[in-house]
Amino acid sequence: MTFVDELRELLPTDLPHRDDVIVKAAHHLDLIVETNEQFNLTRIVSPREAAIKHVVDSVMPWRLYKNAGRVADAGSGPGFPGLPLSFVLPDTRFFLLESTQKKARFLESVVRRLELTNVEVHPLRAEDWLAKHREDIVVSRAVAPLIRGVPLFANALKGGARILFYKGPDVATEIDEAEPETKKRQLRLNVVERYGLPDDLGARTVVEMVRVK
Repeated sequence: MTFVDELRELLPTDLPHRDDVIVKAAHHLDLIVETNEQFNLTRIVSPREAAIKHVVDSVMPWRLYKNAGRVADAGSGPGFPGLPLSFVLPDTRFFLLESTQKKARFLESVVRRLELTNVEVHPLRAEDWLAKHREDIVVSRAVAPLIRGVPLFANALKGGARILFYKGPDVATEIDEAEPETKKRQLRLNVVERYGLPDDLGARTVVEMVRVK
């Protein structure tokens, strides 16, 4: 089956702009496979596994983003979760932050070829971008353990951003390990969403970092 076929079967039926998401996400995955021949973007390239672990995983918690005007994807890599979410929410502006130059150039080519008017790519470290810009949401997926993520993104909370981390099912250990960092900064990590991936390919937990009132 093609990426289009897999996505048509796998994506939630109530996903906004679902048909457009299928077409754009399939094109994005095709570009990843093509680019993987030159340099490694991801080891997951089989149509079904890529559709599940990259696209479905990215968009399942889309409701957390629906009222955001600006979203920064910190350490976007080949574009997850920022690009699939940008297909779902075309009225939201997405800023893909990726300090690895080759990956940033790949993201720029995807934005250009898919003619995405709501997405910008910036070849910067997330903390450098966030020091100068105020976002509604900052999201980090598979970038760093929470003990490192807390100090990286804590300052963004001062500007009113909502900080979201995509994590696996066993996040309690990471939250415990990060407690010295959160306590020092008067922060708290809360689980705001859990979901399972199709084909038993894993469970996900979305963790939000907030200030203790």
